[in-house]
Amino acid sequence: MAIIDVTKDNFVNEVQGAGKPVLIDFWAPWCGYCRRLSPVIDTVDGSYKDKLIVGKVNVDEQEELENRFEVMTLPTLLLFQDGKAGAPLINPGSRTEIDRWLSEQGI
Repeated sequence: MAIIDVTKDNFVNEVQGAGKPVLIDFWAPWCGYCRRLSPVIDTVDGSYKDKLIVGKVNVDEQEELENRFEVMTLPTLLLFQDGKAGAPLINPGSRTEIDRWLSEQGI
């Protein structure tokens, strides 16, 4: 499944109304580490395509979502299950760390 672009306009349908968990990557184009992490997020999407949906929020364009979920550091990953956000993973250091975090949340 392709990574979705999450906005304040489609958040209810794409995240809260999703039939499975949704992993959201909060990022910004000026964030160097976000750009380096992007290919890793792409592989997560491919590996977990049957278990979750992967989306991205550009915080420069979606300040309302950034503030709503109190994102202070980029990149920040949030996993939404049944429309509710779990504990964030802030500035993950590796794919292994992301996999472990997802596993801890039942994915």
